[in-house]
Amino acid sequence: MKVTLDVDRGAGKAEALSSLFTQIMQVYSVSGREGALADAVEDFLSRQSHLLVRRLGDTVVASTRFQRDSRVILAGHIDTVPVIDNFPPKWLEAGDPLIRPDIAREHPGERVMWGRGATDMKASDAVLLYLAATATDAACDLSFVLYDHEEVSAEFNGLRKVTQEHPEWIQGDFAIIGEPTSCGIEGGCNGTIRFDVITHGVAAHSARAWMGENAIHKAADILNRLNAYTPATVSVGGLEYKEGLNATLVSGGKGTNVIPDECRVHVNYRFAPNKSLEEAKSLMMGEGSGIVLGEGEGTAVGGVFEGFGIEMKDESPAARPGMDSELTASLADLVFERTGQQAKAKLGWTDVARFSQLGIPAVNFGAGDPLLAHKHDEQIPESDLLLMADILEHWLSSRR
Repeated sequence: MKVTLDVDRGAGKAEALSSLFTQIMQVYSVSGREGALADAVEDFLSRQSHLLVRRLGDTVVASTRFQRDSRVILAGHIDTVPVIDNFPPKWLEAGDPLIRPDIAREHPGERVMWGRGATDMKASDAVLLYLAATATDAACDLSFVLYDHEEVSAEFNGLRKVTQEHPEWIQGDFAIIGEPTSCGIEGGCNGTIRFDVITHGVAAHSARAWMGENAIHKAADILNRLNAYTPATVSVGGLEYKEGLNATLVSGGKGTNVIPDECRVHVNYRFAPNKSLEEAKSLMMGEGSGIVLGEGEGTAVGGVFEGFGIEMKDESPAARPGMDSELTASLADLVFERTGQQAKAKLGWTDVARFSQLGIPAVNFGAGDPLLAHKHDEQIPESDLLLMADILEHWLSSRR
């Protein structure tokens, strides 16, 4: 069924934002099923006569052509993680027991949107679409990027595909990713690598275990090394980034009476932006290991997992915070003035890293509490949309 998004231009800003947000929330868009929302976004942006609209897959890019001296990119993903009994969405009136106590305490008497994607990140998407329709007097040119497949493996990410196939669509001087930050500035992001650490054994009947070699037992040393590792806290550009090294999955064995011949411990290393992707891999596997994503198993020649088999599963670089950029500093100053929040480090990985690779300073700035992203009771107070929109409108009008 075709979905039509619209801004009620006769309503006040707060009402228009909430209405647009409601429309977006009502469209199911779990990763891999973003097509209906992408169609609606493309249709909405194409009805704004001042925008040039282009599409690649389920990623939509809309750009103004004001011929200003600078261009700001505003980007948000339209997909969500899978639903956990939290779709369809609903507005909760003050006093509703589904409102989290912390939200009720900080926003007394306020409506709250509950449901999948409320925080991550359809509230910010609503603000971006509202600005796409209304910010026709901005002092800089604007590009709006609404993209698919952010919540899954990087190979499917719509923004990644645009940067590779049509980098000219997203040229600019500064970028804002609308990831939830409670309308604060979160600079840069940690990088991430995911890989299997593999042990090998010899299969045998468990009644004659001495005829085999138990791969699961060998994995004990992998866990010992993980337990012995102390993650660092690293200061980059004045912001503190906490690293993490953790096993997230363990698999092995083919039967309850078979000595296992292989065991895999899936490891996720979150590293600070003082390290390149290659430096992070060297710390885990040794310099010059030659282990490459998509090329199967290799052997760690050094690092934390020296001597073990390694198969890369996913990798994304970190992004430096870029707080020395004039554009970053001016936005951070305005956010502090409006909210009292100082800029801080983004500890999770976000697509600011893709802009960083293109040499474009970028920050995370969006509506909603990042600690509620992906939770079953994901929710956001209505006023967050207006706060985000007000800050961006003010800042964009001053970029002369």
